[in-house]
Amino acid sequence: MEKHDKIYVAGHRGMVGSAIVRRLQREGYDNIITRTHAELDLCRQEAVERFFAEERPDYVFLAAAKVGGIVANNTSPADFMYDNMILEMNVIHSAWRNGCRKLEFLGSSCIYPRLAPQPMKEDCLLTSSLEQTNEAYALAKISGLKYCEYLNRQYGTDYISVMPTNLYGPNDNYHPTHSHVLPALIRRFHEAKVEGAPYVTCWGDGSPLREFMYVDDLADLCLFLMNNYSGNETVNAGTGKEITIKALTELVADVVGYDGEIRWDTSKPNGTPRKLLDVSKAAALGWRARTDLREGIRLSYEDFLSNPMRAER
Repeated sequence: MEKHDKIYVAGHRGMVGSAIVRRLQREGYDNIITRTHAELDLCRQEAVERFFAEERPDYVFLAAAKVGGIVANNTSPADFMYDNMILEMNVIHSAWRNGCRKLEFLGSSCIYPRLAPQPMKEDCLLTSSLEQTNEAYALAKISGLKYCEYLNRQYGTDYISVMPTNLYGPNDNYHPTHSHVLPALIRRFHEAKVEGAPYVTCWGDGSPLREFMYVDDLADLCLFLMNNYSGNETVNAGTGKEITIKALTELVADVVGYDGEIRWDTSKPNGTPRKLLDVSKAAALGWRARTDLREGIRLSYEDFLSNPMRAER
C-alpha cells in the first residue's frame, strides 16, 4: 500500500477495526475511509453497493462482525449466522465489483474443528466437526474466507484471510453477558473489588487451554500481511502460547487487584478443551507477536477504567 491509497476499514469502531486504524495512522497512511453503522448498514446490499461505487477504495480491511461470547453465540445462532454472512458477502462482493486491489478478511480461530490436532495449522480447516456453542459464527466466517478464495481462483483477485486467536485490548466489549472471557473477567473482578464481594463464581472448571493476543499486535500483523502476503490459504494470527482458564482468571484477578475467593460452577460449559494456533506460517513470513499477556491485561484494565461507559455495551 502507498501512503495516499484509499483504504476502507470496515468495523472501525470495534476493537479490531479501531486498532487497525490506529496502526495505519501511526504508519502515515492518510486516506482512510470509515463509516459508522448509522451511516452504512453493511447488512443492506444496496447501500453497500452504492458506497463502493462512490468511494472505490483501493484496499479493504474487513474487520466488521457481529461478535459475542459463549452465551450470546449459543442463544442467538441464527442472528450470528445471518448478520455475519450477509455483511461479509456484501462487502467482499462489492469490493470485487468495484476493482478493489486487495482485501483482507478477518475471521476467527473458531473456524477450526473442535478436536483439531494442537496446535492448529491452517490446513486443518473442515477436517472434522466444529464446536457446537459457536458453530453458526464459525460457519459464517468459513463462508467469508472461502468466498475470498473462490474469487481469487475464478477472477484472479488478491484477497487474503487472517484467522486471529482470542483477542483483547483497547475498545473491547465488556458487556456482562455478551463479551468474551478475558474482558468479562476484567469487569467481573473489578466490580467484585469495588463491591467488596467475598468471592467470584466463574463458569466451568477452569481446565480449558486458551491463547490470547493483544489486539494491537493483530493490527500490526494485518498491515504486515496486506503489504507482504498473497495466497489462498488463510494465515493464523496468534502468540503460540497458551494458558488455562484457571490461570488466566487468577492473573486477571491479580492485575485488577481482587483478593477474594474464586469459585467454579461446573454445571456451566467449558467450551472447546484446547485452542492453540500454529503460528509458524506468520513466523516464516517474518512476524511475531510482542505483547506479554500480563502487560496486555494491565493495558486493557486501564482502558476499561478510562471509559466506564464501554462496560454498558
